[in-house]
Amino acid sequence: MKKHFYISLLAIALTIFSAQLLKAQNRTSLIKDSVAMGPAYVNEIYYSLSSGEVASVPRDQWDIAFRTQKMSSSIMINEGAGVMLYTYPKADTSGWATVDTIGIKSWAPMYNSPEDWENGAFSRNAKGHPDYGWAIYNSVTHDLVADSLFVIKLRDGSFRKLWMARKYSVLDKYTFRFANLDGSAESTILVDCNPYTAKNFVGYSIQTSEVVDFEPAANSWDLLFTKYESIQPNGTPYPVTGVLTNDGLKTIKYRHVDPDFMDWDFALADSSRSTIGYDWKSFNMSTFVYEIEDSLVYFVRTLDGNMNKIMFTQFAGSSSGKIVFKKAMISAAGINENTIDNEMTVYPNPVKDKFNISFDNLTNFPVRVTLSTLTGQIVFAHSITENTGHTLNIPVNNMPDGMYLLTAKSASGTSAKKVVVNK
Repeated sequence: MKKHFYISLLAIALTIFSAQLLKAQNRTSLIKDSVAMGPAYVNEIYYSLSSGEVASVPRDQWDIAFRTQKMSSSIMINEGAGVMLYTYPKADTSGWATVDTIGIKSWAPMYNSPEDWENGAFSRNAKGHPDYGWAIYNSVTHDLVADSLFVIKLRDGSFRKLWMARKYSVLDKYTFRFANLDGSAESTILVDCNPYTAKNFVGYSIQTSEVVDFEPAANSWDLLFTKYESIQPNGTPYPVTGVLTNDGLKTIKYRHVDPDFMDWDFALADSSRSTIGYDWKSFNMSTFVYEIEDSLVYFVRTLDGNMNKIMFTQFAGSSSGKIVFKKAMISAAGINENTIDNEMTVYPNPVKDKFNISFDNLTNFPVRVTLSTLTGQIVFAHSITENTGHTLNIPVNNMPDGMYLLTAKSASGTSAKKVVVNK
């Protein structure tokens, strides 16, 4: 009886030690990094989670920006630089010659969507296809033809009237008109998006009548540290400084968790560009410094399929615009997403003693199978070199309880699944 008791105590001690070791690995795997937007956030920072800062771009360059995809309707304003947009409420495009700003204080400003890159400020009155807010879709030409006029307040505080006349969708070109409110200095502009299709957006400065190529290649960055308008719960827009994610990325936010938290569920991820946002910090009115929420963790799946963990640790405010954070790539493939030419089945899961892996329709060899901790430590590895039946048995008796990443890689792709050990 005593012998069994001592063995049980030893097993418990080993389990606790292993769990503490895994937590320590999680802590030490995080890499510290920072970006600096400059005093008064004069720059915005494009950042790659794998390679660091991609570009520091002066914010005050452009007024409006066009999405470069042929079948997109999104036109954004540079709200971080003070640009404001109003739909002209007194007439449609037939009223171009008589636009005025009488009563503009009662007009509702138009803002870019905090959630969606495809919903720029010009589209905020969209009613759904074929009405895209600033234009109506033509089913014959596939063009977007303007039905609205706008008044825009530029970066320097001056006003212009604005007519986004047409998007030639197949050609990927926009034409628009702007002028002073009295009709003077009118210009008709054609913006060709084709040279910029490697970017999400190409900008235009109404102040200087110039196309502005401000964004690095869309596949080179994951996060944008910037100023933007957030919509408060009561519907009021509010200028904030925070982090937006690139189009196509998915992000999960966990509040009130331990800094070592790793038990994410990718099903909870969303593609909103402002999931990280700005509310990881708050301003203390007593100490006049920003405080960081220390129980807030983000997981970001990047365009290359990698899952990354991010935690913020410091925000300097407008004095330097410096943001300090910790990051780690915690898996090199999307959880529960099969990209290899097979179906990988894991059973039982959760597992107590051992689990089985079976594959169907393997055609590319070798296939390397690894089981690793979420910090990257490989605890099992095996290579399948030929088509001789593909069922593996992996014992877990000596592994601490917790979550592991099972990965199968071949020349044709990768499959990855979570495995939970619970003895």
